[in-house]
Amino acid sequence: MSAHPVEHGDEPIIERPDRTIAALRQALARVAPSKLSLMESERDEVLTLAAETQSVGPVNGFLLRWAALVEIERHPATARRLHDAERRVRTALDEGTMRAAAREVADIKAAARQAVGG
Repeated sequence: MSAHPVEHGDEPIIERPDRTIAALRQALARVAPSKLSLMESERDEVLTLAAETQSVGPVNGFLLRWAALVEIERHPATARRLHDAERRVRTALDEGTMRAAAREVADIKAAARQAVGG
């Protein structure tokens, strides 16, 4: 399988958002609303850490992680592949199956990060 977040016939359901907290939150509300509370909780932790360390590094990492997640979720077939691979990691009965599924998860996430410029 391809590690690219866009597959043939997997047209995005929304445009790629800007990499800002507001734009990513709005996009997430459309493509994966169940993850909004996690994003908001993580946002609060990251902003606190950034203030404590006087560094934008935590904020940049946060934006990249959520931009990649939105990139995956805005492509329905890619999102299904990721969720299926994550399920196989959790339910694998043998190490080989688990490793193959974990590699697929990692490849999908890496391709999404690359697609959003990370």
